[in-house]
Parts: sequence; C-alpha cells; structure tokens
Amino acid sequence: MSVKPEDIFNFSEISDACVKCGKCIPVCTIHNVNPDEVTSPRGFIDLLGAYHKGKLELDKNAKDIFESCFLCTNCVDVCPKALPTDMIIEQVRSDIAKKFGIAWYKKAFFLLLRHRWLNDLAFKLGWTFQTCGFKIKAEIDSMNSRLNLPMIKTDRLLPSLRKTSFLNSHEENINNGGKRKVAIFIGCLGNYNYVDIGNGLLEILKALEIDAFLAKDQKCCSAPAYFTGDFDTVDANAKHNIKYFESFGDDIEAIIVPEATCSAMLKIDYEHYFHDQPEWYERAKKIKSKIFMATEWLQHHTHLEHLLASKKKDVKIVTYHDPCHARKMQGIYQEPRNLVRQNYKIVEMSDPNACCGFGGITMQTEKYHFAKAAGVPKAAMIENTGADIVTAECSACRMQINNSMSNAGVQTVFKNPIELIAEALRK
Repeated sequence: MSVKPEDIFNFSEISDACVKCGKCIPVCTIHNVNPDEVTSPRGFIDLLGAYHKGKLELDKNAKDIFESCFLCTNCVDVCPKALPTDMIIEQVRSDIAKKFGIAWYKKAFFLLLRHRWLNDLAFKLGWTFQTCGFKIKAEIDSMNSRLNLPMIKTDRLLPSLRKTSFLNSHEENINNGGKRKVAIFIGCLGNYNYVDIGNGLLEILKALEIDAFLAKDQKCCSAPAYFTGDFDTVDANAKHNIKYFESFGDDIEAIIVPEATCSAMLKIDYEHYFHDQPEWYERAKKIKSKIFMATEWLQHHTHLEHLLASKKKDVKIVTYHDPCHARKMQGIYQEPRNLVRQNYKIVEMSDPNACCGFGGITMQTEKYHFAKAAGVPKAAMIENTGADIVTAECSACRMQINNSMSNAGVQTVFKNPIELIAEALRK
C-alpha cells in the first residue's frame, strides 16, 4: 500500500483479538444486508492484514470485498479499541483505483467536481433536458426516470435539478447589518439540487443579523472521490479549499456547513488524507477550528434557540435521522434536535443512529442492491413514527431516504433541519 496501515494501527497486535471479539457484527450495515463474515469489519481487518503482509493478492475478488463496505463507521463507534477500519479501507481503495482504474462514469463525475464552471454548465444542461428523461416530483425535489437504464431505473428516485444553483442565485457578500460574519460551504447536492437548504440558511442569518459570505470559489469537499479511491481529485480539491479558507482572514468568524458529510470531510478526513504530507496536514489541522456543522454553530454561538422559542409551535410531527458523518464522526446529534424541538414535536424512530444505506458512489451504482436493501429498515422506522417530516443535516441521506421511502410507499416528507428552522422563523 502507498500509505502504510501500521501508521494508523498495528495489525499484528490487534487482528487476533479483533477476530475473537465480534462486537461490531450486529451494527455492521453491510453484514446486516449480506451476512457473510468476509464482508464484516473483522473480515475486512483480517483480509487487510493479509494484504499488508503480502499474503493476499489485490485481485477482482478482493476489490469486490473492499468496495462492499458502506464506510458508515458503526464498527468504529462500538469497537472497544476504536479501530479505524474505515480509514484503512479508504486507503486500500486508492490501491484498487490505481490497479484497476476508475469507471468512466465516475471519472466524468469527479471531473465535474474539480471544475465548478464545468459543473455549472452540466447541471444547467441537465435542468434544461431533465423533463425529457424524468418525471419531476417538485414537492420533494426529486424525479423518476422514464426509462430503464443500466444505473438509472424507473423505480429509483433521484434528486431533481434547479435552473440556477444556490451559489449563482445570490451575491457573494450579503450584508445583514450585523457585527458578525460567517462563510457558507454549501456542498454539491445543496448547491445544485436541494437549494432551499442554502436559502433557508440565509434567512436564518438575516434574522440573526449575521453577514454571510457565500465563498463562491469553493470546490467540492471531494468526499465522493475519497471514498472511491480517486486521491488525485482529493489532493487537488482539498489543497484548493484549504488555501481558499486560509485567505478569508479574521473577519470570517466561522465556516458553516449544512451537510454532515462535507463537514466531516473538511474537519476530519482532510487530516486523515494528508497524514503523509506534513505541511498540508498542519494546514488542515489549523483551518478545522473554524469549520462547523450549521446547527452546531447556530446553537452554540448564536441566540437562535431563544429566538425560535418565541415563535409559534407547528403541529407537524418530526422524526430525526442521525447521519453517520454527524453523530458518529463529529458527535453532533443534540444540536439539531434542540433547535427543531423549539417549534415542532419530535418523535424518535426506533434506531435513529442506524445507517440509511447511502454508502457512496460505488454503492449507489455498482452495488445499488445493497444500498436498496439497507434502506428498507430505515423507511420502516420512519413510517412507524407516524411523522409528517423526517429530517437530517445531510443531503446524501436525503437522497437515499427519499428513495427508500418511495420504494416502501411511505408518505413522510424529508427536509433539512435548516429548512424547518427557516420555516419556523417566518411565523
């Protein structure tokens, strides 16, 4: 491996104890839909150890196994030693990409993520022609394909496109007459698909009299590329974003991110990625002190909770799903609940911490049958609450859960907590 796994943990010291433990098995997302010890956390670790020792060839079978992990970090969360199985799998996927290459459609997607102008053009063309190939469900920002294609099926719900992206819909600097200023990192799905998240965030900042800087030169956090093994894209985007964030200066109090996956990538995975590039590792560590998930910063650093308490209560019932990259990676789960419950009744589902089954680009394309199976129990949990709305601060979860609810005939509507908060402020 190009990055030595012993830099993260020592296989020889933990592999035997890990195999005998098995505490991770009941919570493993892939093991629950494909109950095979090979595709379980301790199976992954055993195989990774063999690969590290030169006893396992990285062939197509090994590739298939290592690409079956959802990277949900459930195993890390319950492991007595917090073994970072996900980190090692992310590294071996880079080796897989180098040996086998990356599928053409993934290369095309990652090319868009590296060039904002090209992404803007692609999504503009997509919006123009989307009604030709898709049936639009505008009320839930989604669409169904009219045709059965290799990766796009008629029964699969996908996020619909908007005519103008969030970043292109507003001025870069928005003066709300306040003495404070924050930058917004919106994320790709929030920029091109679920634009009401960003619009809602601007409404909240206006109500708080906090100026907003839309940071229009931001690039994709590169989480999709990182989880797929395209480290060239990660390197380019991460270095660009770090340099860009460093240029903001002291007048920017925080960089707020209404997306769990983007926030985790910027705050945590940039450090993991740059662990063998000392200069960039230190720069990644330095900028993370200013990066916050949106609800995290809004609760702890503003009077928003008190402002919401002065507004009317809504009769709608809300249930909250904990994104893996929020609760397990960043410890953020109380903040969105504390803000939302000021105006809505929250009814918890049976296991809000269970992974929804998104799993990344490979899981959503080549292994979609696993993603679809993992979404079934989450849709059932949501339906059993009787909630009008399911909410989570993650657009990847939104895409997956919307599809799972559509397949199960669940009528609950998905909204980001930021959208719910903005709606409450209008009343």
